[in-house]
Amino acid sequence: MNLLSLDKKRKENIFKNYIIKNQNTFYKIAYTYVKNNDDALDIVQEAICKGLSKIKTLNDINLIKPWFYKILINTAIDYIRKNKKYTQERGEISADHIIDNNIEIGIDIQRALDNLCEEDKTLVILRYFEDMKISDIATILDKNENTIKTRLYKTLKLLKIEINKDIEGDNYEK
Repeated sequence: MNLLSLDKKRKENIFKNYIIKNQNTFYKIAYTYVKNNDDALDIVQEAICKGLSKIKTLNDINLIKPWFYKILINTAIDYIRKNKKYTQERGEISADHIIDNNIEIGIDIQRALDNLCEEDKTLVILRYFEDMKISDIATILDKNENTIKTRLYKTLKLLKIEINKDIEGDNYEK
């Protein structure tokens, strides 16, 4: 056995352990994109297969998190693009996506997130739901850190506007 194949085996083992340890997180991220249990599981499975086939491209094993998140998010976005049948039903929001057990706030945030473009939605999910650093998000999205900061600031302003629209609309209807 040569040194290269040992390195690949080591990477594969680290990758498998990482996947097992974080599988619920990966599912939640995929679910935020497609709002369907089966589709989210398909996305995670496909991302894992892609990760295993591309493990040799991972030069620094310490960067496995941003490396795999990039694969997972791109797989979710590709899945949505390929499956135009994907439609979100407004009422279908899982308990994991409700914040502070306040159903109305959770629904308003989820609706506002769903109105964002995929890249903006990804920024919010990675920064605030996954508590990632700006530098890791920049790595995942292949963008400059300052670009990420600026885009995140603008996205948060858009989210605030969307949430206020939902709240005002709900109050108006009552």
